[in-house]
Amino acid sequence: MDWLSGFYPWLKALHIISVVAWMAGLLYLPRLFVYHAATTVGSTQAETFKVMERRLLRGIMNPAMIAAYIFGIFTLLTPEMIDNWRSSWFHAKVVLIVLLTIYHHALARWRKAFATDANKHPVGFYRLMNEVPTVILVGIVILVVVKPF
Repeated sequence: MDWLSGFYPWLKALHIISVVAWMAGLLYLPRLFVYHAATTVGSTQAETFKVMERRLLRGIMNPAMIAAYIFGIFTLLTPEMIDNWRSSWFHAKVVLIVLLTIYHHALARWRKAFATDANKHPVGFYRLMNEVPTVILVGIVILVVVKPF
């Protein structure tokens, strides 16, 4: 897709912006869960967290994830990126992206549980889950920048 070559810098920039927005949500939503799990079911505070969590997931995280995928795929289709498809570091990056996507969907399930007052996890669980996207992000950045293999 040679016609995409002229758009490469824009596609890359839009992809990075989308990833940053998506990561912000992936880092913040489980932090909200930590606070939400510590509240009393039905309290004003718990109801406020429900609204915040829904708006974060639907208004920021879902659109940012979709945009990250769209701009990432278009970036991959540019002549500048075609050679990366065969690289081992790129395959490892794709695995980590799939893990982030699975994590995103797990967050969405946990949000639904909170929305129906059916949360089954303690505060410590969400504290641990809050670290998952950081570890994956570090791996992705190292793979993309260092290309270790």
